[in-house]
Amino acid sequence: MKNYRNISCVALAAMAFAGHAMAQEQVVKIGQTGPLSGPNAFAGKDNENGVRLAIEELNAKKIVVGGKTLKFVQVSEDDQCDAKAGVAAAQKLVDDNVKFVMGPYCSGVAIPASRVYSQGDTLVSTVGTNPKVTQGGYKNLFRIIASDNQIGSAMAVYAAKVLKATKVGVIDDRTAFGQGVAEEFVKEAKKQGLTVVGQEFTTDKSVDFQPILTRLKAQEPQAIFFGGYAPQAAPMVRQMKGLGMSAKLLGGDTLCSPEMGKIGGDAVNDVVYCAQGGTMLDKAAGGAAFKAKFKKRFNLDPDAYAASFYDQLMFIGEGIEKTGSVDPNKVAGYLYKNSYKGAVGTYSYDDKGNMTQAPITVSTFKNAAPTPLASY
Repeated sequence: MKNYRNISCVALAAMAFAGHAMAQEQVVKIGQTGPLSGPNAFAGKDNENGVRLAIEELNAKKIVVGGKTLKFVQVSEDDQCDAKAGVAAAQKLVDDNVKFVMGPYCSGVAIPASRVYSQGDTLVSTVGTNPKVTQGGYKNLFRIIASDNQIGSAMAVYAAKVLKATKVGVIDDRTAFGQGVAEEFVKEAKKQGLTVVGQEFTTDKSVDFQPILTRLKAQEPQAIFFGGYAPQAAPMVRQMKGLGMSAKLLGGDTLCSPEMGKIGGDAVNDVVYCAQGGTMLDKAAGGAAFKAKFKKRFNLDPDAYAASFYDQLMFIGEGIEKTGSVDPNKVAGYLYKNSYKGAVGTYSYDDKGNMTQAPITVSTFKNAAPTPLASY
């Protein structure tokens, strides 16, 4: 009987200790919203992995705030790159008392969802590139890459100065992102003395571009800028090849994805040129190390924005640690006033939440894989 009593006492003590340990832990929810289904799911899942990697590293650091060890927990929502679904996802995260959200991926979601997040007193870090994303006047909203005006204008300069084009065509998919980046390209193209020989429109669901490509082919552009996403750009470039067009296909960050090569095959090689925010991952100071640990953890190469989401969440973690608070307003205040050197660049923000240093990398495709050419 004595032995049983001793065992019971030990068990009770262990339970009491475990309860005490749990009481000393505080959960911090990290929301992640992006397209986890549909044609852009590859991007949403890549972003999700970037966030997950940062969460695992932050948990390993065992950050203590107010005497409690923080446990970061990922809460993912599928916004489908759709405004209505994105607003619903935002409301769900706010209702779940999530105070830090990584995403959205699509500008068309980020613009309407930003109001919901602002009303929920949530700190948001998005890769939505349309300038309107940060023009709503909402606090604690950060764009963690270059904006459309930087990306679109960079491709216009590249078309004129490097590709030596004189005539260009433009196609956009009428989404907030596609239309915005195309407008910025046209503005800069005209400043560079390029002639815009035609502007055509499609949708982010289309797969047949023969009619608009045929019209543009008659105008003989040396390059066509497409404001849209990889699931449309890849079949578009294949159809350009089928029509015997020699024009290059230019685009923004969404075309700098391995998905282009997976869908477009050899048709993308030395034909597709794209610009995305950030420096070349392989040449950035911490880029190679990030790529290696991402590959080890997920058995995948990082796509366009995994590193950006990883970097920003590590910056947020630093803000929590330095301020000794998980209050999003205090953490945002730290982000506005400080800078952070991440795997793919230095993160610092103006009062509107735009990056003060936003380098651009231009890439093409070799062997159906994106290959960086230069950073500006």
